Amino acid sequence: MLIHSFFDKDTNTLTYIIYSLETKKAIVVDPVLNFDYASGLVSTKDVLLIDDFLKENNLELSYIFESHVHADHLSGASSLKKYYPGAKIVIHENIKKVQNVFNGAFHSQVKEDGSQFDLLTREGEVFKVADDIEVEIIETPGHTPACMSLYVNKEALFVGDAIFMPDMGTGRCDFPKGSADDLYESIQKIYSLDDNCSIYVGHDYGPGGREIMFKTTVGKQKRNNIQCKASTTKEEFLDFRTSRDAVLSAPRLLIPSIQYNMNGGEFIFSEEDGAPFFKVPVKI
Repeated sequence: MLIHSFFDKDTNTLTYIIYSLETKKAIVVDPVLNFDYASGLVSTKDVLLIDDFLKENNLELSYIFESHVHADHLSGASSLKKYYPGAKIVIHENIKKVQNVFNGAFHSQVKEDGSQFDLLTREGEVFKVADDIEVEIIETPGHTPACMSLYVNKEALFVGDAIFMPDMGTGRCDFPKGSADDLYESIQKIYSLDDNCSIYVGHDYGPGGREIMFKTTVGKQKRNNIQCKASTTKEEFLDFRTSRDAVLSAPRLLIPSIQYNMNGGEFIFSEEDGAPFFKVPVKI
């Protein structure tokens, strides 16, 4: 098993390709579709980087995993699938809860059955990608109800936004159906794994000006995570997370990201001539 990462500077997002040079099988975790909010320009710059890597290494893309419904970038999953129509887009079955909540928020009529995605998954399901790549699903809700982590070969965990590098802490829990209580329990699941298990995070912002990092271990998180160590009690975490989330600003791309991502990478709204647009609710 080999792992290649891409970092999108505009959204501080990590995308991963997990692959085998022996079997030529690959999966992609959390691809990004580039979007400039000011101009409305959408591009596949990052998707093409993934495509180039797959082609250069003669890889067959089997699955595209979405760790959750992202609120800080548009997903590149559906765009990537156009290049690899045999690949299956996988998301947790709680996508249906997210669709229900945000249909109300945007007065939209997105199907609330997750049918926009190829496969809905749940705790314990195993994807046998190749002889040397096996992915087990671990439910890690809290940031959103549809969050999941990918436990690959029982040696590497791709956690999405559940936790970040130890000096950054954990995901926020103030989105609809988010839960600091659930996130604490999810982190305990992560901390129950072997201390040497590698953790690959979904974002990094280089706090204090340090270089961008994306890989740590369960043991390092348990000892050093600034918001939730192994010794942190649930009460301590809930007090911190609730207070912290109360003063956080909404992600810059929250409105377009949710609308696009919960619909499987398709625009919800369009003009009569087919031109797509995002709806921005205004609070007065």
